[in-house]
Amino acid sequence: MIYIFYTLINEDNHKDLINKYLPKFSTEFQKKVLRYRRWQDAQLSLLGRVLLVKGMEQMNYNFDDFDLKYTFYNKPYFDSIDMSFNISHSGKIVICALTRLGSIGIDIEKIKPIKITGFKSQMTKNEWESVNNSKDKIRSFFYHWSQKEAVIKTNGKGFTIPLKSFEIRNKKTTVGFENFFLKEITIKDDYSCHVALNRKIDTIEIKINKLDF
Repeated sequence: MIYIFYTLINEDNHKDLINKYLPKFSTEFQKKVLRYRRWQDAQLSLLGRVLLVKGMEQMNYNFDDFDLKYTFYNKPYFDSIDMSFNISHSGKIVICALTRLGSIGIDIEKIKPIKITGFKSQMTKNEWESVNNSKDKIRSFFYHWSQKEAVIKTNGKGFTIPLKSFEIRNKKTTVGFENFFLKEITIKDDYSCHVALNRKIDTIEIKINKLDF
């Protein structure tokens, strides 16, 4: 089972969210959230952590700040829990994926007008041709981009892996000697979202939950 939880940020209840949820976490995390100048960034960070807690409760785990560690590449993980998780946010949506079935990554991207030519060097020839031959080049670009980001987040080495060094075909790719499999997640029409796993994902049940705060 893969659990996915997501929510939308809202300025109207920002102070209430800060007062209700922030004190539940470590002093270090509280300081991090309060350092943000924009309410959007503070709320995205806070709700990402809250979604993680809610997801862990669904999987019968208790969240513990002191058990949260970071790899050399700054990917968070739990030292004593056999569970993988990943958090992403874009626009007004923050999303969290959790599973016991392998290493997981998720990426969500708000589809918006951008100059895609600046990203040509990050894509393979086939990917770039796919984008440019599409009727909706912007949507096609974000479709490919969210796939590639989900993979490097699953791998755990982030942007130390050149995005052009691997190509996704039929929702599968290989980075180094490891295979990764992808599935598109529909959240909203103006967002592109993919989840990646280091094992076959097609037959795995995915449970998506929208939470309102």
